[in-house]
Amino acid sequence: MDYSEYEGKTVLVTGGAGCVGSNLTRKLSELAEKVIILDNLSSAYEWNIPTMDNIQFVEGDILNDEELKRVFKEQPDMVFHLAAHFANQNSVDNPEKDLMVNGIGILKVLQYAQLVGVERFVYSSSGCGVYGLESQMPFKEHDISINLHTPYQVTKLLGELYTNYFHNLYNLPIVNARFFNVFGPGEVPGKYRNVIPNFFYWSMNNQPLPITGNGNETRDWTFVEDIVNGLLSMGVVEEAVGEAINLGSGIDHKVGDMAEIVNKLTGNKAGIKYTERRNWDAKTCLLSSINKAKDILNYKPKTSFEDGLHQTHNWFTNNWNNIQQSAEF
Repeated sequence: MDYSEYEGKTVLVTGGAGCVGSNLTRKLSELAEKVIILDNLSSAYEWNIPTMDNIQFVEGDILNDEELKRVFKEQPDMVFHLAAHFANQNSVDNPEKDLMVNGIGILKVLQYAQLVGVERFVYSSSGCGVYGLESQMPFKEHDISINLHTPYQVTKLLGELYTNYFHNLYNLPIVNARFFNVFGPGEVPGKYRNVIPNFFYWSMNNQPLPITGNGNETRDWTFVEDIVNGLLSMGVVEEAVGEAINLGSGIDHKVGDMAEIVNKLTGNKAGIKYTERRNWDAKTCLLSSINKAKDILNYKPKTSFEDGLHQTHNWFTNNWNNIQQSAEF
């Protein structure tokens, strides 16, 4: 993919200190003239932010108009909206905050993006969220659901409705990226984080890995570098405008198998323990169709699941002191 269209551009990445954001901004710094990160560090850490000369970090909140004015004063050409109240359990515990950040937050960012006339607005939606129990697997983009199980799923779909509204009324060039189970270097473990970083953290602390269910549940884990490549394409491919596109691996793996690989990589002898499935966790299997991404974006996931886990383990090993100080359970 030719990313030369980023040359000379200013790009704003909300939530740019997180796993996807930090990896995206690192790559954008090689392509664009300037990259601005807006992040309130509510679930990310400054030590994890890339420090290239053309990256500007602004600690701020998407709900704060003064901080939004500060970053949009830079007249960004493109916006990648990754900031979110993450994720399912956090939204069940804090539904009003989830609605504020994922609802009012994206509305505010869209309003500023429309006012300054951005060339592209890419929104990080959730493939794990917008498809329901009645959706057929592998999930195809047209088969979304309004019968959802967590506030996070509701507000991620709401975000797509708002981006579509701004596209339909104002011709804002938007793309909705539906992520599937992103993992990789850059995600710090914690109470409301994803299973893979948490499993590495517990395994490296010689604790048994808790599986909610029987271990036969499957997920479409997608390495963060592949997600970044998909996002970069969404920023420049004209045919993507106005579309919702899955970014997954197109391959599913059992949770139990993943846990065994993590324990093997870390040398953890504590094994696995099984616990009750969470009452909101209704989807035992997840698998994306990535045909649309292949057709429109020439999207080709390159990193195998096993290699991705190796790279994640290496990142944990190299950043272990920071991770131990930052992880919040």
